Amino acid sequence: MKTCLIVDDSRVIRKVARQIFETLGFSCSESENGQLALEASQQAFPDLVLLDWNMPVMNGLDYLRALRHLPGGDGPVVIFCTTENDMAHIQMALGAGANEYIMKPFDADIVRGKLEQLGLMDA
Repeated sequence: MKTCLIVDDSRVIRKVARQIFETLGFSCSESENGQLALEASQQAFPDLVLLDWNMPVMNGLDYLRALRHLPGGDGPVVIFCTTENDMAHIQMALGAGANEYIMKPFDADIVRGKLEQLGLMDA
């Protein structure tokens, strides 16, 4: 089973995302900030990371940069999921190593579409 690490400081967003990803066949774990996500990633890389931008302790962009510098850290697929929707933020995220970008609020259809584009689900 594919694994998904959901990184968001909102418990509600984590819960909604978990329901969507589990319905799509993923085993999920959660982190409430980038530092906890980095610690979890150092233990075992997930197949996919759903990543918020604005979080306390360590934000999503700093987590992504740290992840990509770990040996094997280029493996997980990272989807930024945030309210930051200007082109500068999107380019910064993709430049730091994000594979895709979705906007909040999101639903199961949006997530499924991105996963299909990334080859993580059958179309």
